[in-house]
Amino acid sequence: MEADTSEATPVSFGALGLIPELCQACEKLKYTHPTPIQAAAIPEALAGRDIIGLAETGSGKTAAFALPILQALMATPTPLFACVLSPTRELAFQIAEQFQALGAGIGVRVATITGGMDHMAQAIALSKKPHIVVASPGRLLDHLESTKGFTLRTIKYLVLTTYG
Repeated sequence: MEADTSEATPVSFGALGLIPELCQACEKLKYTHPTPIQAAAIPEALAGRDIIGLAETGSGKTAAFALPILQALMATPTPLFACVLSPTRELAFQIAEQFQALGAGIGVRVATITGGMDHMAQAIALSKKPHIVVASPGRLLDHLESTKGFTLRTIKYLVLTTYG
């Protein structure tokens, strides 16, 4: 989905259908109004539709998928609720930071699972059943094969990210 910048962007996150707790999180992060990609993606995701988004770096893509996931998590708080796959460690950490910042007010737990980091510490983080797992594909596969009790059976949302 490409954001249509010809139409007026909604003036608030609440107008997109986000709950007050997430609107407050946006305010705390100084998000004054939705970006075009957020205005296009958030209502579709909240309606339960699959989305494919394409926008420039710095356009708010992460919040465009994180906010609907966090809202759904609030409605049914469950461990291992969503998995976000990232092609690189750096992007995985950026995405995890965004989830933590947006979900701070609702107590979201995020685990970042990438290569180059301590495997045992990651296994412990997974054993604590985080709500959101942000991972690089190789290390996620490694944990699925070797970390006792870790499975993605309860995942409700899967996000695949790439460089754009």
